Amino acid sequence: MEKLRNFIRHFMAGRYGTDKLNIAILTAGVVVCLLGMFPLFIPIKLLLSTVSWALMFWAIFRCLSRNTYKRYQENRKYLRFMEQLKDRQHRYYTCPRCRQPVRVPRGKGKIAITCPKCKEKFIKKT
Repeated sequence: MEKLRNFIRHFMAGRYGTDKLNIAILTAGVVVCLLGMFPLFIPIKLLLSTVSWALMFWAIFRCLSRNTYKRYQENRKYLRFMEQLKDRQHRYYTCPRCRQPVRVPRGKGKIAITCPKCKEKFIKKT
C-alpha cells in the first residue's frame, strides 16, 4: 500500500490538482449524465452522454495538467465571475481605456465613474 501511495505522490508532483472550477465542471458532468438517462429520443440521449463525458475528461485534464499558471488563471476568472454573479448590490464595468474592472453601487441612475487605475472618466447607468 505504501508503494502505491508513493507512486501516486510522485505522479502528481508538479501537477495542478483540483480546485473550485474542477468541482463545478465535474458537477455539471454528473448532472448532464443524470439528465441523459431520461430522454427517450436516442439522439438527445447520445448528445447528453457525449457532453457529460467531455466535461468529465476536461476536469481530469485540468487536474493532471502541468501548466499550473494557466489553470490557476482559469480558476481565478471563474471565482471572480461567481463573486460578481452573487453580488446584488453592485454593478461591474470595465474601464474603456485600461480594462480595469470597476465596481459601482446599483440603483444610482446615470453616474460618472472614475477609474481608480488610470483616472479615466466615463458615464454609465447603474
